[in-house]
Amino acid sequence: MNLVDVIIPTYKPDNKFLVSIKRLLAQTVKPGKIIIINTDKNVWDKAGIGEELNSLFEDSNTSLYLEHIEKSDFDHGATRNLGVSKSDAKYFICMTQDAVCADKQTVEYLLRGMDKSIKMTYARQIPDKKADKIEKFTREFNYPAESMIKSFNEREALGIKTYFASNVCSAYERECFDALGGFDTGEILNEDMLYAYKLIEHGYFIKYEAWAKVIHSHNYSGKKQFMRNFDIGVSQSSNPKIFKSIKSENEGKKLVLKTLKHLLSTHSYISAVRLIYISACKYAGFLAGKNFKKLPKGLIRACSMNKEFWR
Repeated sequence: MNLVDVIIPTYKPDNKFLVSIKRLLAQTVKPGKIIIINTDKNVWDKAGIGEELNSLFEDSNTSLYLEHIEKSDFDHGATRNLGVSKSDAKYFICMTQDAVCADKQTVEYLLRGMDKSIKMTYARQIPDKKADKIEKFTREFNYPAESMIKSFNEREALGIKTYFASNVCSAYERECFDALGGFDTGEILNEDMLYAYKLIEHGYFIKYEAWAKVIHSHNYSGKKQFMRNFDIGVSQSSNPKIFKSIKSENEGKKLVLKTLKHLLSTHSYISAVRLIYISACKYAGFLAGKNFKKLPKGLIRACSMNKEFWR
């Protein structure tokens, strides 16, 4: 049995994905297996990813498992569950294709955080060099330099952040994962937060491990921010048991105000104007998503980033 395997869903992977694999193979604690569930084999073949990927594993003790699925079959929870089913390791790590380990100890630090009570750890996200000022501050706000252990006891103080645990890079204990039924399926996104909710409700802890670092950020346009937050709104509307009593709007306002203060203090006035625009797009998308049941199907699909979900 392996100590840890890594699971990565992919769609149109690029060179950053290959860099991510190289970094994983160079870890101080090496994965026994890297499991890739790829959507759309035709795109994969045309890009020639397979040959380059196989060459990376030639002199490695880590094995590669690759499975292709149809785009219409992709599901944020079910696809990751499929990857987990191909692993028999004690722990597994979920990553996204655009997350790159910042150093050789990411896996080591993620596993170091596990104990009898902590059944999930997630990594700190460091912004890419190309990240704009808003994105850099957002990453620092959501992923500070100090580690944190979260449980039901922090619910009043942390609110929605109690369940914030991104599987851009996160580790799970397999035995507990199976006992709790794995990731929820049929969800537009937020499968990581929904699992975190199950963990905490069952008395377990989650650790944000700031020493485990991955490079990951996005410079989304206003349109993409609208669409992503539309999907977040849909997810929250579809899970009232979790989100009805714990509002995420307050955390969003706090982020906007702190970012604005930072931009103004550094005389980044153009970025401050852009922040107002981006924040308006986010909030409009979020409100539309929370009220998606009132919208016509065609409009819902146009607003969503995950268009295949609505077919």
